[in-house]
Amino acid sequence: MKYEGNKVSGVKIAYIGGGSRGWAWGLMSDLAAAEDMSGEVALYDIDREAAARNEVIGNRMNGLPQARSAWNYHAANSLGAALDGADFVVISILPGTFDEMESDVHAPEAYGIYQPVGDTTGPGGLFRALRTIPMFEEFAAAIRAHCPEAWVINYTNPMTLCVKTLYRVFPQIKAFGCCHEVFGTQSLLGRVLREEAGVDGATREDIKVNVVGVNHFTWLTAAQYRDIDIYPLYRRFAQKYHAEGCAKKADDNWFNRYFASREMVKMDLFRRFGVIAAAGDRHLAEFCPGSWYLKDPATVEKWGFALTPVSWRKEELKERLARSERLYSGAEALKIDPTGEEGVRQMRALLGLGDFVTNVNIPNIGQIPNLPFGAVVETNAHFCADTVQPVLAGPLPASIYPLVTRICGIQEMISEAAVQRDMGLAFQAFALDPNMPLGLDDAKALFAVMRKNTAAYLTMYQG
Repeated sequence: MKYEGNKVSGVKIAYIGGGSRGWAWGLMSDLAAAEDMSGEVALYDIDREAAARNEVIGNRMNGLPQARSAWNYHAANSLGAALDGADFVVISILPGTFDEMESDVHAPEAYGIYQPVGDTTGPGGLFRALRTIPMFEEFAAAIRAHCPEAWVINYTNPMTLCVKTLYRVFPQIKAFGCCHEVFGTQSLLGRVLREEAGVDGATREDIKVNVVGVNHFTWLTAAQYRDIDIYPLYRRFAQKYHAEGCAKKADDNWFNRYFASREMVKMDLFRRFGVIAAAGDRHLAEFCPGSWYLKDPATVEKWGFALTPVSWRKEELKERLARSERLYSGAEALKIDPTGEEGVRQMRALLGLGDFVTNVNIPNIGQIPNLPFGAVVETNAHFCADTVQPVLAGPLPASIYPLVTRICGIQEMISEAAVQRDMGLAFQAFALDPNMPLGLDDAKALFAVMRKNTAAYLTMYQG
């Protein structure tokens, strides 16, 4: 790398999952908009053709009038070649295919278990973790061999266990996991400010929050805008909207059908426990006992969110493949459109081009003192030159402590099951999940079905 004033050139980014039809295009857009850094992006993917197409798409970005920097994209022939000399590593992969994800999400429905997402917790999250952890062991070992000083940014779920694995294999790794769920809650708090205090114009970045918890089961123990404590305002807001929700479906497009939420779970959790839950309702519901929000599809509808079928994801993939072809051929014009993600801003801060505080997933070294040391937790951290320093968030409030510690303990058990390649221990974690209402025999039967459905990715496990 070379520094010239307030600009850095010669930055190398290795992108694992670089054939992505979505996340990769967003990263390209955000990089092109960054005027103070430039360099190369090595795209590595097991689908090399997809990476090669993204090479063409990324390089075409350089010719856009709005581009503020130039990046040389190239598809790498091997993981090692992509990682050699990298300053940053981005990991964004789908562990397996949508066929395995279909089993994760829908096989439990035969036993009355419903999952809106199925990528972090519950039966689906566990089997996704068992597939993913061996992959991340390979990534960590390759990073140690080829670019041990690189900063590693993970976007893959299950976030907690992916980051845990990177540090377990390579304890000196400089890695963190990024998730935008807290951003949505900050935006909701902007609406609370408008409605309850008449304050207009507050961006989500203006709203300062203290983040505690584990990924997708995050909580805000404080929320402040300038001299305004948002907690009393949120209490009034939740009282006003908890019964019907604070949003209504405007039409029946795909987002409203499968992803929109009326924030009713979030507000119900606040009314129960007095702490602001800070993820989307689809995620939050999965960490709670199934009888609360996921008893059956009618209960889900009552709580104002949706079960996202994997069949829809398969159909949507066809459109993304078609869009990839249009972007590759030039039939669809490229444009630079900021994503709202913070990866590029984090890179800039780590290069010494600014500093800021945001939420990330890293091992607990005391930032949440009543969760296990070494467990991956989500709190704020301060980003500056070659440093990510966790912010002391304080202990989990007593009201939510039992909920979060149960999840944290199960995640630690899954991690150990993967280390030992022990399906017996994995089943123990499976049976302990809050959204597992089954007796032992039915739980074993479901576990066996899900194991069979994803067997091609689990050949290293015993028991």
